[in-house]
Amino acid sequence: MGRNSRCVSVDTFSFAPEGRKEKKVFKGKGDLVKFRCSIYEKKLLNVKAKRSGLTLSEYIRRSLFDMEITERFSEEHMELYKMLIKYHNNFKSIGNMFKKRNPKLMQTVYDLADEIKTHLKKFQQ
Repeated sequence: MGRNSRCVSVDTFSFAPEGRKEKKVFKGKGDLVKFRCSIYEKKLLNVKAKRSGLTLSEYIRRSLFDMEITERFSEEHMELYKMLIKYHNNFKSIGNMFKKRNPKLMQTVYDLADEIKTHLKKFQQ
């Protein structure tokens, strides 16, 4: 061996003295349940599952056990929701501007803003 070579022991060293651990088996949803439905019913289930952002099996499972299923907003619904929020804020600002000069106008604007707010709460449900 040369002057710069190093001697290294080549002993085998086991990091896990008892051997390899057993793999954990996933004991989740493994059973299969089938049922018959018409083509229309299946398409309707697929559409409703897609709207809610769930898989078909998860949608059916939740509807079977009466769990809450919330429908996701489409882009159009999101735009309408944002527009209603802007209107609500603008009417509140207008009402604040007229507070000292014309209290009746201020109350009318506040009522309109509250009406918009009730519609916004319906959106959230």
